[in-house]
Amino acid sequence: MSEQDDHGGRVFFSSTGRTLEGEDEIVLLTVGVDIGSSTSHLVFSRIVLERLDSRYVVSERETFYGSDILLTPYSEGETIDAEALGAFIKQEYIDAKVDPDEIDTGALILTGVAVRRSNARAIGELFARQAGKLVAVSAGDSLETIMAAYGSGAVARSIRDEMTVMNVDVGGGTSKIAVCVEGKVADLAALDVGARLICLAPDGKILRVEEAGRRYAAELGIDVTVGGMLTLDQGRAVASLMADRLFEAMEGGAPAAQGRSLLRTDPLAYRGTIGAIQFSGGVSEFIYGTETKKFGDLGPLLAAEIRARVETFCSNLEAPLEGIRATVVGASQYTIQLSGSTIYVSPLEALPLRNVPVIAPAMPLDDETIDPNAVSRAIQTMLKRLDLASGEVPVALFVPWRGSATFQRLDAFCRGVADGLRDGLARNQPLILAGDGDVGGLIGIHLREEMKIGNAIVSIDGLELKEFDYIDIGAMLDASGAVPVVIKSLIFPGAVPPQA
Repeated sequence: MSEQDDHGGRVFFSSTGRTLEGEDEIVLLTVGVDIGSSTSHLVFSRIVLERLDSRYVVSERETFYGSDILLTPYSEGETIDAEALGAFIKQEYIDAKVDPDEIDTGALILTGVAVRRSNARAIGELFARQAGKLVAVSAGDSLETIMAAYGSGAVARSIRDEMTVMNVDVGGGTSKIAVCVEGKVADLAALDVGARLICLAPDGKILRVEEAGRRYAAELGIDVTVGGMLTLDQGRAVASLMADRLFEAMEGGAPAAQGRSLLRTDPLAYRGTIGAIQFSGGVSEFIYGTETKKFGDLGPLLAAEIRARVETFCSNLEAPLEGIRATVVGASQYTIQLSGSTIYVSPLEALPLRNVPVIAPAMPLDDETIDPNAVSRAIQTMLKRLDLASGEVPVALFVPWRGSATFQRLDAFCRGVADGLRDGLARNQPLILAGDGDVGGLIGIHLREEMKIGNAIVSIDGLELKEFDYIDIGAMLDASGAVPVVIKSLIFPGAVPPQA
């Protein structure tokens, strides 16, 4: 059987002998909300899911309303003006003819200053009515880079065109570079290059300067004191320097200004051929000529400098599927799968769990002998890429188990898992595993009985998960011993636009 949970999501159970009931097709109304340091906006979509055997898959996606782009309002310093932001969001719902209670699910993406403690409560209150429906994603540099690569269509293009695609997301404060190979983000980097590092009045008066903007200006001997003036030639010079540093990073370099690194991540290690390049983010709208309005920043100047350098870097410039909305266009949704028959939950009070991010590292589980060090390294690498390495939030490890479940293989795997998730375990986070086989119970028992892991352990199986999935695991049902699981997927476009 299946049923609706209290938050509008579809539910499936972990026990055997159950079948999914209901429609062969489900239509969901979703919202994607992006609140960032520079801009904020919303996207409303309809998602059609069709039954495929025992689970539902996305068969159609329609974005039926995209909001205006709002320059994120501030009340003082770096505190977001929640009242002004709330008024904007309320009006966009009205314009889209959507009542908040109609929303089935969605993604709330917070970047930059929006994730800081001083803003968190006010922003949370704006979406209190939908708290159980939205997947809240605090996107650090690495995760935002990956999301932009998917949302822009670069990952899909790397499959369709069978070539390496570089997506460069140029925003207000940072630029994110992703190298996409065979449907995956193979490498990434982020740096301080952005249109709103210096904000200006229409007459060129300087209204706001970020620290990185001061460093660029100082490198050129330009005074950017707030209240002073920035001439067109000076603005062009700063934009030119930023473009130089951006392309240096795109080539794998470590750009700096005033002797300090501009990189926010490790530099690109990829040295292969780039078959196509595309741009997303706010500045991309100027690069492709889809935006001409000025927003009191260096956007048009930076776009012109970037466009002038593209040909020498890669002659194949493609248009993205999404520009400024690349990181938000994939609204999250609930999907249904039928999980397996073996689970381990200890203690039972560990449940329910809500909005747990899934990590899906490429662990070496095909060989007869499992290397625990390789398992640990794969987990640690994925945690770092998704900005989850601190262990401050629980994560669910997807386990694509292969081969026999001998004591030696289970022991090696479990030791690798415990080491890879050591930071979270040290913070007393629950150890959550979700596999696609039928060894969830065995893994859970081994972690508790053989390895004496004292943390709460939740080990379930029969699921198909991936990056950008979030899961809710409900409390065990007394009558059946079943555990309801809701899977929330960040869905990104699978199509790409015609060639530019």
